[in-house]
Amino acid sequence: MEKLVFPKDFLWGAATSSHQVEGGTHNNWSEWEKSEGRLYDLAKTGLIEKYGRDNYISGIGADHYHRFKEDFRLAHGLGHTATRFSIEWSRIEPREGYFDADEIRHYQEVVETIKAEAMEPFVTLWHWTMPVWFRDKGGFEKKDNIRYFTEFVAKIVAELPDVTFWITLNEPEIYTVSCYLQGSWPPQKKNPIIAIHVFHNLIRAHLASYDAIKKINPDAKVGIAKNNSYFEAYKDRPLNLFFKALFDHFSNFYFLDHIRNKQDFIGLNNYHHSLIKNGLIRDENKKVSDLWWELYPEAIFHVLYDLKKYNVPVYITENGLADAEDKDRTWFIVETLKNVHRAILNGVDVRGYLHWSLMDNFEWAYGFWPRFGLVEIDYVTKTRNPRASAFVYKKICEENALEIP
Repeated sequence: MEKLVFPKDFLWGAATSSHQVEGGTHNNWSEWEKSEGRLYDLAKTGLIEKYGRDNYISGIGADHYHRFKEDFRLAHGLGHTATRFSIEWSRIEPREGYFDADEIRHYQEVVETIKAEAMEPFVTLWHWTMPVWFRDKGGFEKKDNIRYFTEFVAKIVAELPDVTFWITLNEPEIYTVSCYLQGSWPPQKKNPIIAIHVFHNLIRAHLASYDAIKKINPDAKVGIAKNNSYFEAYKDRPLNLFFKALFDHFSNFYFLDHIRNKQDFIGLNNYHHSLIKNGLIRDENKKVSDLWWELYPEAIFHVLYDLKKYNVPVYITENGLADAEDKDRTWFIVETLKNVHRAILNGVDVRGYLHWSLMDNFEWAYGFWPRFGLVEIDYVTKTRNPRASAFVYKKICEENALEIP
């Protein structure tokens, strides 16, 4: 039996985001979910007939907003030493310039609870949703609107002085592509010119937020959660290598390169491996999740190794799979962590792993049916039931090591 030991003080845990687990949110996403156009589009595809209308409306969801103490107590009991959650901007500032003291107090209690459970909080300031008033002003489509986000950031950081790790933005490239190139997410605008503006405004939003956070708390650690994929050139053929370099540049490195001097760490989200044949993605899909995403644990080694050049610590802020039957999650976690350990041995400064997700959640446009949680949620009774894989992961967390037969 081989034992792969992780560095001292390595952080172990899981992640969530507000709109996906809290329930009862009112923002641009919750309005879009219930819009006639959205429901009509789903009906045309037959998805409402298959999964039901309620699957696509976040509603009360897992009710984490009211059950966060129970959930973080459960996370601690599963061996977690860190957790990632997001602040719901639409709760904090439901109207322009009005900051809700009760909602601020709620998130102060969230942080207090996490600390009391001996876990390190990683706080995401923007995980794709926005207040309706900010949407109506054009959101991140307009450069002038960045100041509203920065004011929100400054307010939250001042009110949560005990937080060390701040994630300004979650997956800015996924948001931009889904909303403004594919047009599949709100505001469903397929316009490459607007997409370019939004992407660069998100870069500006991070840079401005970084400065605002450091002004309030110079000791804070600030980064983003960046979704990077492993683009593999089939047989290293020249055409495939060319497209790999292209995809790497725009999808993996462009944003990070532009914030290089203002990131204290990189939060890595990794789900995908893309095999490039003749300029096209041709994944082998030997093993797939419930969402038909290829399961390729080796990918994380390559994306971690690619981040070595930035010379900052890396925390894996999302990595997981939709697996309702929990048939592949243990295998996936073990194989992934073997590759994380391999990256560490190869000189990558990896300091933590946060699995996606702590609990089943509202998976954006897919709704509730994909099950990513270490903890299963019964959406009728709201009962929390840790899956078998959660206990395998618990042993790894508590031993700070992975046993390999």
